[in-house]
Amino acid sequence: MTKYELWQKAKMLPLLPGVYIIRDKTGEIIYIGKAKRLRTRVSQYFREGVPHDAKVTKMIHNAFEFDVIVTQSEFEALVLECSQIKQHKPKYNILLKDDKGYSYIKVTREDYPRITAVLQKEDDDAEYIGPYTSSFAVREMVETANNVFRLPRCGKRFPQDIGKGRPCLNAHIGKCMAVCSGKVSREMYRESVEGALHLIRHGQGEILKLLRQRMEEAAEKLDFERAAMLRDQINAIEKVSRGQKVVRSSVDEQDVVAFAASVTAVCAAILRFREGRLVDKREFLFHDTQDLTALRNEFLPRYYLEDSEFIPRSIAVDELPEGWEDLKRLLSETRGSKVQLYVPRRGDTAKLIEMARTNAFERLARESGRYAREQKLLDEMAALLGLQEPPQVIESYDISNWGDGTSVAGMVVFENGKPKKAGYRRFKMQTVFVNDDYASMSETLSRRVSEYEKGGSGQFSVKPNLIFLDGGRGQVNAVRKSLENTPFAQVPLFGMVKDDRHRTRGLITPAGEEIQLSMHKGVFAFVTSIQDETHRWANDYRKRLQKGKSYASTLQNVPGVGPATAKALLAHFKTVTAVRQAEQEQLCQVKGVSQKAAKAVYEYFHQT
Repeated sequence: MTKYELWQKAKMLPLLPGVYIIRDKTGEIIYIGKAKRLRTRVSQYFREGVPHDAKVTKMIHNAFEFDVIVTQSEFEALVLECSQIKQHKPKYNILLKDDKGYSYIKVTREDYPRITAVLQKEDDDAEYIGPYTSSFAVREMVETANNVFRLPRCGKRFPQDIGKGRPCLNAHIGKCMAVCSGKVSREMYRESVEGALHLIRHGQGEILKLLRQRMEEAAEKLDFERAAMLRDQINAIEKVSRGQKVVRSSVDEQDVVAFAASVTAVCAAILRFREGRLVDKREFLFHDTQDLTALRNEFLPRYYLEDSEFIPRSIAVDELPEGWEDLKRLLSETRGSKVQLYVPRRGDTAKLIEMARTNAFERLARESGRYAREQKLLDEMAALLGLQEPPQVIESYDISNWGDGTSVAGMVVFENGKPKKAGYRRFKMQTVFVNDDYASMSETLSRRVSEYEKGGSGQFSVKPNLIFLDGGRGQVNAVRKSLENTPFAQVPLFGMVKDDRHRTRGLITPAGEEIQLSMHKGVFAFVTSIQDETHRWANDYRKRLQKGKSYASTLQNVPGVGPATAKALLAHFKTVTAVRQAEQEQLCQVKGVSQKAAKAVYEYFHQT
């Protein structure tokens, strides 16, 4: 079936909850989804003009047929969707592949052993501790042990390299015991390695008792150098313990989940807390998609319900997915006890959400090889304005008018932090005939949302994540009122205010509160560039219209030439100069210009 035929079929579906199953030409299931209203959801895939990300576009291109299963409730649809996906594993449903794998702690067998984290055993003489299911936990344990006991991590080999060259920077800043200096005996080094392994195997409690006992024994024997080293190791462990309290959860058993999106991918990061301690971090990267909302809706059921993943008592998320109440109920039934699924608004758990989101962004940065300046600005702006996620599509509006009451508006678009000139639009006021910026801004945004509701093309088919208005509280309130009960009602809206020198000063909220930008140089420069570009675009349109109006007024000075004739001449010749230089026969050939008018114009410009 063609895309149009699939759309026609989708329009016949009921407005009931259920599961839809999309197949390719071979009959293979390529996607399974659930819907609150089957007709609405499925028809969106195949209706022309609806924008989709790369993954969904590929899926639609390969779609040939679909079936639906109507259910009695959204909860039944969720249960059925999960079981069907688990059974068929469609290629366009998200695949939960992360960097989780078995990891080991490697201890080399040599005079001066080294402790490292590795992903697999090798056929050598080393000792391997493990396997561990969390590579994150292994890296954390090894790094902590090496730091606490100041074990070397350089490429030097001992005892061959002892006394060759000066100690490295790590030794000078207290992160290495400087074996290469020759001042650390083999016995003292091995004792430190044993302490590091004891810390890894048994935790902080037992090793602290052992180290304190050894320190007292060294002091009694007047071995002050050894006692000082043991004292430093005790202090380092206690410092690590204090630092870990910063990333502890007040809930014994909790997962913290947050998402981040770039231009080409979305990342989900999960921090896992058990007995209140951070024990693991997992990251999942999804390419060819930028639809954060769709990914969030699909991810949590897949992660916790498909692969028998352990379901904790509490799951904190950066934003609740669609149908979260049904998901919470299903998670509780699967676990066998109540599961809390919520968005923390304040306190330590809210800080942990930010920590998870930061990890997601950093993973995206590592994946791309660099962290785009624009993305960092969007992240900072989201935090400053209290947005749930960085605004990928920003629209900005400005009004420009002149003395006779004529007003125009300019709309500019910034996508992923960069100007999207193909999305720029201009408006000439149709209902406002006086210099009223509030009314003009209200009309402009009303027409903008009307185009969106009609399924307009190009930029008009896109719902922005953030709207800026050139102006203060008056403009913001006027527009907010005009957007009530529309699809744009929940789009964050801010006014861009200027100081006495007409420079960007800050942003105004609908409540009239001003957000100062002076302490955020990157965001300040970014907002200023948006405001300047919007002002330029609106003013350029006004000047063009004003110039055309001036030309038309000049032609209307010709006896017998009215506005319609003047407009026709300018549309054909473009300028008054070209009209002046035209022959009478050329003037007659213009559609809408009579011979009498053409003669009058020619004689007017060729008077002797």
